[in-house]
Amino acid sequence: MARISRPNLVERRMSRFLREPPSVRTAASVIVTATTVVVVGGGALMRVLDPDEYSNIWVGMWWALQTVTTVGYGDVTPHNPSGRIVATFVMLEGIAFLTITIAAITSTFVARAQGEREAAEAAHEDQAEKRIEARLDDLAARLDRLETMLLQLGN
Repeated sequence: MARISRPNLVERRMSRFLREPPSVRTAASVIVTATTVVVVGGGALMRVLDPDEYSNIWVGMWWALQTVTTVGYGDVTPHNPSGRIVATFVMLEGIAFLTITIAAITSTFVARAQGEREAAEAAHEDQAEKRIEARLDDLAARLDRLETMLLQLGN
């Protein structure tokens, strides 16, 4: 009999992540984790690939941090082609980080505005229903009076 292995923690989280839309908190944690990995990995790679310019790993991480945040002071720049390739990926990660962060903030504002608009529309519909109900009640009362009058005339 074949035994089916139980999915590990990473597999369970990935399947849940793919099934359910991520929350803002989950998306933010993924973005921050990816950016941190890129900064640390980029700094280490720059130290290995361009040791003349990056005297230690901390200088490489400083460069990666200022590149990923798109500040780019220019005090340390890669000179070797391999370092420039790493720089390209770090820059793209920085642009993606800013883009996704701005998109998350914008979507929060849009969702809040949409919720407020829906609440205002619901309140307006409730008021309209109350006005219609009041008019129907008034018409019913008038019809009752007319029926009473017709009954009195018929007697």
